[in-house]
Amino acid sequence: MTFEQAAQSYIAAHESSWRNAKHAQQWRNTLASYAYPEIGTLLVRDVGLAQVLAVLEPIWTKKTETATRLRGRIEQVLDWATARGYRDGLNPARWRGHLDKLLPRPSKVADVEHHAALPFTEIGGFMQRLSQTKGIGARALEFAILTAARSGEVRGATWAEVDLRAAVWTVPGNRMKMGREHRVPLSRRVIALLNALPRMAGTDLLFPAPRGGALSDMTPSAVVRRIKVAAVPHGFRSTFRDWASERTNYPRDVAEMALAHAIGDRVEAAYRRGDLFEKRRRLMADWATFCERTQSRGGVVNIRHDNAR
Repeated sequence: MTFEQAAQSYIAAHESSWRNAKHAQQWRNTLASYAYPEIGTLLVRDVGLAQVLAVLEPIWTKKTETATRLRGRIEQVLDWATARGYRDGLNPARWRGHLDKLLPRPSKVADVEHHAALPFTEIGGFMQRLSQTKGIGARALEFAILTAARSGEVRGATWAEVDLRAAVWTVPGNRMKMGREHRVPLSRRVIALLNALPRMAGTDLLFPAPRGGALSDMTPSAVVRRIKVAAVPHGFRSTFRDWASERTNYPRDVAEMALAHAIGDRVEAAYRRGDLFEKRRRLMADWATFCERTQSRGGVVNIRHDNAR
């Protein structure tokens, strides 16, 4: 069996357990672009350290994130081949105690790329301009900011997931990055936004594209560019997190759960059963209030719980 055949077999065996088709396509793309030209036709049993380095070294310092993911994928393919009896011996793509002695740590050769985020002191003015921007893309971005949700979660949101009376949006696990169902409390401003949305025949999506189907992942970015601010849609999650940390007294776990981040280690997660929902409801109500008010000279905005449900 060649390395390419082993990789294709590994993907076929595991892709049904992956979150979405995009993840499987990323596997195929990185292997086809960087691994197959070098080792694709080699028998998988003959892939050794020299061959792995031949794949990784040309891109390790130039495309570090891609190279890091590629190394992990090669390692998993070779582990699969060993378990199936197509090769034996130690895995030449393993990192700890092996490649970490031969290649520089990724964090040392590539700067961590942070998503451009709007300072939270400017969110009020931005939201005012956003509310005056027409189009379903603008409403989707507004909804994403007020719920601190990821763009993909918002673009795939359906009316079936929303309980307007209880003011809850329940995102199923298969659309969440962590693979777990996530409940999002909806502030009064979000409920008003939803009630004002037009309903398009033939779709259950909250924010369908004008020609049908889901919005493109570029649509929220286009809205931000139209308003002319130096930020990207995902960066508004950082804006929310900075505000929660610097302008509120909510515990860290409440803000992290609002972002659907993992809390603590596996042991803590095993014992944690609640999702701090009512505390998150108050947090998101305060965030909506903060977003409604423009600020001057960086003053502190007085937050009341008058819009918490």
